[in-house]
Amino acid sequence: MRFKVAALQFTVIAVSLIFAATANARTINLVGFGDSLMAGYQLPAGDGFPEKLQAALKAKGLEVTVANAGVSGDTTAAGLARIDWSVPDGTDGVILELGANDALRGIPPEESEKNLDQMIIRLKERGIAVLLAGMMAPPNMGADYAARFNPIYQKLSEKHGLPLYAFFLDGVALEAGLKLEDGMHPNAKGIDVMVEKMEPAVTNFVETISSVKK
Repeated sequence: MRFKVAALQFTVIAVSLIFAATANARTINLVGFGDSLMAGYQLPAGDGFPEKLQAALKAKGLEVTVANAGVSGDTTAAGLARIDWSVPDGTDGVILELGANDALRGIPPEESEKNLDQMIIRLKERGIAVLLAGMMAPPNMGADYAARFNPIYQKLSEKHGLPLYAFFLDGVALEAGLKLEDGMHPNAKGIDVMVEKMEPAVTNFVETISSVKK
């Protein structure tokens, strides 16, 4: 009889601990803030980077939402103009991906860096963590432009103590079969590759946020 009572007590305690852990678990709300690469340009609904990233994180057992705040054509200046209202209150972290359109238009990298810097400052002032996604200048912009543009993400990462994912299009940029006919944007398979490559960095980002929010 005593054994049965002890077993019952153990079961009650175990169930209570499970419910307590579940109650303490909180969904981490992320926002993918960027341009057409984040928005899912010409892709069916659900095939964009934020949506597929959310599915990949949930498959790992992480309670995470990833909202899509990508706007096609956005430069860093346009992103700065909308950062306050495009990232809602209650956001825990932002994946910041901007700069590709700056490079395509030949905008001085110094301006892009200043705009990104201001976005990071505004997010940090609101207590929102930032994972910076880097870009690289297209080859046709020349070596001098690339030498000024490419390092800005590492510089900002070091300045603000941010995690950096060096190149958002890693694994896709040089693979024609992973891009749309325009040769610039990822297709659905390309998004899958991007998610697979970036997921470990985002998982670490989420775990860091979770440890701080406890």
